[in-house]
Amino acid sequence: MATSFESRTGRLSCSAAEVYSFVTDIRNMEQFIPAGSITIRKVERESCSFNVTPLGTVNIQLTEKVPNRKVIFSGNALQINDFSLAININGIDNNPAEVGILLSADMNPVLLIVASDPVKRFLETLITEMEKFDGWKEIR
Repeated sequence: MATSFESRTGRLSCSAAEVYSFVTDIRNMEQFIPAGSITIRKVERESCSFNVTPLGTVNIQLTEKVPNRKVIFSGNALQINDFSLAININGIDNNPAEVGILLSADMNPVLLIVASDPVKRFLETLITEMEKFDGWKEIR
């Protein structure tokens, strides 16, 4: 069963072009993950693999880019649950960008009950950390 979770819209301290350049290198996304919440196994520019308790191994890869508008990562958890994480970017010229995140996943009813609150907290954490971040020009 396909389920979607949407974050609130966050206002960032950078332009749409800067956030786009930053998030298209998956290694930069580590900035927004709370320390100790994951164990990274492998990370490259367009893919990564990490462990999340209690999910186990999660694999993610960059699958779509629309310059300065959208970045989509696709992946799987538990080697069976496919999901996508879309970062939607809104901004004009050098004005501060606004960002929203949409996570869509195939979840059975039991997994939906277990995962719903943690996924919502994860999206809120990502947006909050992105809003606080000021190193957008420091691209890997």
